[in-house]
Amino acid sequence: MEPVRLYYSYNDVHKMCAEQANHILQVFRPDVIIAIGGGGFIPARILRTFLKKKGSKNIPIQAIGLSLYEDLTTDSPEEVPGVEVKRTQWLDFSTLGMVSLVGKNILIVDEVDDTRTTLHYAVRELERDVAKQAKLLNREHEKTSFGIFVVHNKVKPKNAELNKELVENYYFAGCNTPDYWIMYPWEAMDIDEHDALVAKQKAKLSDKSA
Repeated sequence: MEPVRLYYSYNDVHKMCAEQANHILQVFRPDVIIAIGGGGFIPARILRTFLKKKGSKNIPIQAIGLSLYEDLTTDSPEEVPGVEVKRTQWLDFSTLGMVSLVGKNILIVDEVDDTRTTLHYAVRELERDVAKQAKLLNREHEKTSFGIFVVHNKVKPKNAELNKELVENYYFAGCNTPDYWIMYPWEAMDIDEHDALVAKQKAKLSDKSA
């Protein structure tokens, strides 16, 4: 059976980021944004526009790359698809100008929370990095907090759990969706065709609600 596809435009994503930014500013106020590539790059940049406080500097955006083994070519029978995560890009704390994460509110951004495996890995590994950095700088007394923003959260059983405090207080989603295929504009080969499918989908929903 053909999977159900949900189409979203750049405007849709822009508006969801704008709406959630108000909530994020009320309860979290990020100092640093970490985008999970490649799906988190565009939402992170849009979100930063709305999170910027008047008269303040732009919030720094750092990038990490993560892939599930199901997305990689491997000959090893021990690597179970969709269970383990591999780093393809990570933060380099030795780089000149790299922002220290210790004592900061860190907002992790991705396009979708599907199985939650990738988000769980990102939070866990960043927490470990911050702990090492705090010990090295003798700043272990400073509190570092993590938050998450995703454009879409798929309402389904997850393969991994996040910290309870994070989920209850600092987890932000532009929209909750069923477990359908989400079609983003940055994945489209033909953006005009994609936008036409978005319009067609919205027209169908409008007819159903009429």
